Amino acid sequence: MSGPGTARRLWALAEPYHALTYFAAESRDASEAAGLRGFWRGYFAMRAAPLGPVGPAVVTAVFYSFAPDFVARALPEVWDVVPPAGALEARLAGVDAAVRRVLGEEWVDGGEAREAAELAVEAARADGVAGRPLAAANRALPVPDRPHLALWQALSTLREHRGEGHVAALLQREVSGLQAHVLAAAAGRSTREWLTSARGWADADWDHAAAELSERGWLEDGELSAQGLAMTAAVEADTDRLALGPWRTLGDPGCDRLAELLAPVRRAVVTAGDWASGNPIGVPDPT
Repeated sequence: MSGPGTARRLWALAEPYHALTYFAAESRDASEAAGLRGFWRGYFAMRAAPLGPVGPAVVTAVFYSFAPDFVARALPEVWDVVPPAGALEARLAGVDAAVRRVLGEEWVDGGEAREAAELAVEAARADGVAGRPLAAANRALPVPDRPHLALWQALSTLREHRGEGHVAALLQREVSGLQAHVLAAAAGRSTREWLTSARGWADADWDHAAAELSERGWLEDGELSAQGLAMTAAVEADTDRLALGPWRTLGDPGCDRLAELLAPVRRAVVTAGDWASGNPIGVPDPT
């Protein structure tokens, strides 16, 4: 079986398809139609919905990277507007419409979508969600009948699985969610402006986190030091290693075939303008 680079490659290929639920106009429209006014109410409701009607403390802990008061602006009030089941319906409706626009009806009804869904669902059903509540909650949902939605849901489960492994790698090194953002900006994976705006952190919070990392020797004049480069590389390596488990169920041929099927999907999403350059997700280009 290939090494952890397999998990990283598949994440880089798959993430733009998953992220249609954040960036596509159709997803925002579906959220608004459900009564969720404003981008962030829709975001927190639709991403947290598999967990049930949880409050801000749980979501802040599980999502890891958001400022607590930013989360509390949306939760728990969103559940008074739409229950989790309604948010789940809205997110599938938005993705359905976005995929049909970006990839077209021929792809939606074609064999490549069906084959990709079968491979991704097989990986998403693999063991290994212990300690990963978001992955477990997403995996417990019924698999949609339509292949393009089954693919989206399976890839969403797998990306939450990866994200929770990333949190474990950060916790092991006592790196907070905000400190992880500072390191990501210093590494050039996103920008301070994107991350403070999209995660709700104040400039003073950011400056404090940067000062803490400087004291640890990870930053020098706002740039990654040699130690910082080594530690961020170690975090990413651990994240890739911890994400590999589900992909082992496919073996090398299955992983290679899914990568082949996802490459044009990713390209279509990027070409359509639904994957903003430098966005806070910080996914590298696939290699």
